[in-house]
Amino acid sequence: MYGPLNITPDRLAAEVQTLQRKLAAGLQTLREVSDTSYGATPRQAVYSDGKLTLYRFVGERAPTAKVPLLIVYALVNRPYMVDLQHDRSLVKGLLARGEDVYIIDWGYPDLSDRWNTLEDYIERFIGGCVDHLRESHGLDAINLLGICQGGAFSLCYAALHPDKVKNLVTMVTPVDFHTPDNMLSHWTREIDVDLFVDTLGNVPADLMNWCYLTLKPYRLFMQKYVGMVDILDDVGELENFLRMERWIFDSPDQAGEAFRQFIKDFYQRNGLVNGGVEIGGREVSLKNLRMPVLNIYAEQDHLVPPDASRALRGLAGTKDYTEISFKGGHIGIYVSGRAQREVPTAIHDWLAQRA
Repeated sequence: MYGPLNITPDRLAAEVQTLQRKLAAGLQTLREVSDTSYGATPRQAVYSDGKLTLYRFVGERAPTAKVPLLIVYALVNRPYMVDLQHDRSLVKGLLARGEDVYIIDWGYPDLSDRWNTLEDYIERFIGGCVDHLRESHGLDAINLLGICQGGAFSLCYAALHPDKVKNLVTMVTPVDFHTPDNMLSHWTREIDVDLFVDTLGNVPADLMNWCYLTLKPYRLFMQKYVGMVDILDDVGELENFLRMERWIFDSPDQAGEAFRQFIKDFYQRNGLVNGGVEIGGREVSLKNLRMPVLNIYAEQDHLVPPDASRALRGLAGTKDYTEISFKGGHIGIYVSGRAQREVPTAIHDWLAQRA
């Protein structure tokens, strides 16, 4: 008997031989791995403001949708997660279904952006992109797809300008920041954010990444790198792994003043639920969301727990509210095989019904 794990000398020797073979193969595989480029889809810059660039994606065929779809990503990571590679691309899936897709690239803030406020990001930057698309397409309103923090920004913009948003889609978007299972919220509620920002100015990207990684320290600091051994002899899988690592650590610094406001108004005061979020002197009320709303969340999301997102149902003023859950986590909802099959179709079909 060798115990419940059934570890025999022969089995252990076989495991060691497999490990040695994988490591030896890895030396050759690493020589064959190309630069981990990202972005599967051609795109064209159509508008800019400071460090912001608005891109239009170019699909294999002309879009059939008459209303453009603007993707608003979070500030804390680079937006190419939605177009990571040819077989993991939310954008490619939307284009294939006829959508006309644009995305905001926020760029990399530096000291000149230290005093950017939430009003700058929501009214000036998002508002500028929306107005550009409205004018260039000859429309009164466009479709908006907000993701994570970009979803919170999109909720604010749409609530302040409901006449400019035809349909609103939110993905893995926090609304109630005080749900009991929101670990990140528990951490930030007691932070002296004034001292934090006054000391640091802009918030370093490495510090932000450290916080996110320590939410799941075993999984993100150890398990995934141990698991990497299993793919050392597969060039394609290793390139996929390195591409994801590049995205994780390719994070912009955060403009200090906007960070201060976001932590206070959203994480500490839970302003979308309790009220009190003001942008440019105007209070944000989700009751002003009169356009159709599609809210998509991930069932295993550790950054935006499902209850944090589902709270939108009771707060939005629209009579046309749809809620869809997908199996997976905060990142898997963009890049998993299931996501490629299900998420673009769900978004396109919902928009098409409201064209």
